[in-house]
Amino acid sequence: MTRIPTSVTRLLGIDLPVIQAGMSWASSCSALPLAVSEAGGLGVVAAGPMRLDDLARTLDEMAAGTDRPWAVNLPLYRAGAEEVMDLLLARRPPVLIASQGGPRRYLERFQDIGTVCLHVVAGVEHARKAADAGVDGLIAVGAEAGGHPPPAMVTTQVLVRAVVSAVPGIPVIASGGVADGSGLAAMLALGAGAAQFGTRFLATEEATVHPDYKAAVLAAGVDGTRTVGHGLGVIRAVANEFTARMRRLEESGAELDVRRKEFQAASLKDAALHGRVQEGKVEAGQSAGLIDTVLPAAAVVERIVTEYRAALTRLPRPAGPEPGPAPAEGV
Repeated sequence: MTRIPTSVTRLLGIDLPVIQAGMSWASSCSALPLAVSEAGGLGVVAAGPMRLDDLARTLDEMAAGTDRPWAVNLPLYRAGAEEVMDLLLARRPPVLIASQGGPRRYLERFQDIGTVCLHVVAGVEHARKAADAGVDGLIAVGAEAGGHPPPAMVTTQVLVRAVVSAVPGIPVIASGGVADGSGLAAMLALGAGAAQFGTRFLATEEATVHPDYKAAVLAAGVDGTRTVGHGLGVIRAVANEFTARMRRLEESGAELDVRRKEFQAASLKDAALHGRVQEGKVEAGQSAGLIDTVLPAAAVVERIVTEYRAALTRLPRPAGPEPGPAPAEGV
């Protein structure tokens, strides 16, 4: 099997620096994560919307289905998070990806059982705090990402470089706007040890979302998503009737309670499971505009590797003598 060794692949024990994002409903199952892990990347079960019995069954399927590393993503704000953690501690997932909460809440318990702990951050300050707490690695999410982009809307290119510089020695995974091997090469060039792919794995055969959801993602151009819900927990989603109503309310200065009612009336579940792609939240990133087909997940991983190799061949080699040392500051 092809290997691309990096700080993240060594940390996680995987062959390729390709991380499948934990996506509610799309990877709240075993099929997609198993396919990605078996292909050499890291498959991630999205525990956020799952009931305990469904999660327990899925964890058993993951353990039985592969001897490769895999992960569980847990949003720490979800109802019953402590019960989910108790279940995970009993099942001992190889990797835990925690988001939307502080790492001290879970870190010691999971590291004590040998689980590698990655923490999702959206800014340099949070990256430093997570690193100081002792996390094993970070996932830095930029503004292009689907779902919940960073409130400050700093782009992935800028955020990843800032995080890598701020916490040297901590493996960093770049997330947001990456859909192919060229994007992977770019993120590794910035100093990340892997890239996380969300929207690209939404458009796979194994993703358990409605066909109309996948079609909406494929139809979106790079300018086909909107950020809405400012002050309520901003999301990035494919433009539809829901996002249009939210934008009108936000631009007209509607009261927060009015916007909250409209925001909460739409749901990701309605779009993902029931195909209500005009009224629901079709969460996806700007990279939707780089995706034009639904493929098996293993084929996506293989294509990313092929594109990565091609991207490296396009990079020009330096000509002339090696540069000398940088001049002293102030010279």
